[in-house]
Amino acid sequence: MVRETDRYKAPSKVPYTKEQIRDVFKRHETNGDGQLSKEELAAAFDELGAKWPPFRAWFARQYADDNGDGFISIDNELSKLVEYTLELNYKLH
Repeated sequence: MVRETDRYKAPSKVPYTKEQIRDVFKRHETNGDGQLSKEELAAAFDELGAKWPPFRAWFARQYADDNGDGFISIDNELSKLVEYTLELNYKLH
């Protein structure tokens, strides 16, 4: 008996564009402080369909948090966050 598996199937969703990813992160900056917290990042990665959104948020902060304050600045660090997310785009689904 052969078991059906989706392990080797291509993702069903079309990959996100840079602008779409940027919009998702901006939409999840909910408290108006101009920064993405770990909770806001995790919610954004969840919307993007990431496996283990809290871990993706942690790695994203390690990659994009240039000043080490634990937050991603929408004005100064969002581009780097989007770059990180695009690199992972194939793993998000």
